[in-house]
Amino acid sequence: MIDMWDEQTIARFQKTLLDWYDQAGRSELPWRLNHDPYRVWVSEIMLQQTQVQTVIPYFERFMMMFPTLNDLASAPEQELLKAWEGLGYYSRVRNMQKAARQVRDDYQGVWPDTMAELENLTGIGPYTAAAIASIAFNEPVPAVDGNAFRVFARLFKIDADIAQPKTRKVFFELGLKIIDQKRPGDFNQAIMDLGSSYMTAKNYDSVHSPVREFNAAFADGTEDFYPVKTKAPKPKPITYFALAIKSPAGYLWEQRPANGLLANFWTMPLYALTDFVNDPDADWTIDEMIVATQKRLASDYGVSAKLTKLSGRPVTHVYTHQKWTVTVLTAEVTEQALQRGTWRTTTNLAGDPQPKIQEKIWQRL
Repeated sequence: MIDMWDEQTIARFQKTLLDWYDQAGRSELPWRLNHDPYRVWVSEIMLQQTQVQTVIPYFERFMMMFPTLNDLASAPEQELLKAWEGLGYYSRVRNMQKAARQVRDDYQGVWPDTMAELENLTGIGPYTAAAIASIAFNEPVPAVDGNAFRVFARLFKIDADIAQPKTRKVFFELGLKIIDQKRPGDFNQAIMDLGSSYMTAKNYDSVHSPVREFNAAFADGTEDFYPVKTKAPKPKPITYFALAIKSPAGYLWEQRPANGLLANFWTMPLYALTDFVNDPDADWTIDEMIVATQKRLASDYGVSAKLTKLSGRPVTHVYTHQKWTVTVLTAEVTEQALQRGTWRTTTNLAGDPQPKIQEKIWQRL
């Protein structure tokens, strides 16, 4: 049960929040230069799971490469993946291109201007739809993201578990009651800024917060308890071998399949330990696994090589549901005809879109 403010308190909160935003809001952010829906959309997708300072150079480069929705809709996928390289969660940019084509083809290039219509576009969920609708089209709908969950939960001491999908409705309905009807986009952006400054998850500074007087959790010292969120399951550990095979023609290099994790990216050959070990009771030594990998290399790629384990710790990388631990195996061979993959010089392969795990492998090498 939420102890809802009266109309006077809501009005005071709106004024306090927006007065602070007008003075301290991050107007220097490149996507806030105007309210163009394309720019708002690109920034909101990039900011998912990614820090603001990381996004800024990516956003500016993306806008240079794909300045309009039509440029994005017609771009080759490899160019898109290269532009997104390093941001991770690559399904985001693939879905962006699908949505761009929807707007171009189904809406004659004119953006839908309501939250409900925007949710019909690929990759646009309730939060992103509300952000675009409020910022670009002034629709008074709350954009409920991690910042809004945290801010609202502390302001009202909301005990609902934000890990439960049904909880979003609780926060959305609350947001509908307190959002400023005349400046909904600024209101949503002010909540975002508040959640990333005075009301962060850790090291928050409620004493100096512009909305301190409205913060029920601060009043009784319970901010650490909000928002309520059950822990997600730990990512599944998976052991891989990466094969850094070098010949006079370059490195053995291949494009991953069009489906699955890291689809269409370029990497060195990657073998999961489960490719060799089907018996959970088998006790394989590292030397035995390297020999098995050599046999797979010869069978799959037509390359005969003696693999050597690179010294030092394995490379690790965490995806949403998986944690990869990658041991790098190296070999230098004569140029051999390939059954699969290609030989690529370091100069040429630099132009191929590569996932973060491959960047880490290069760093280890």
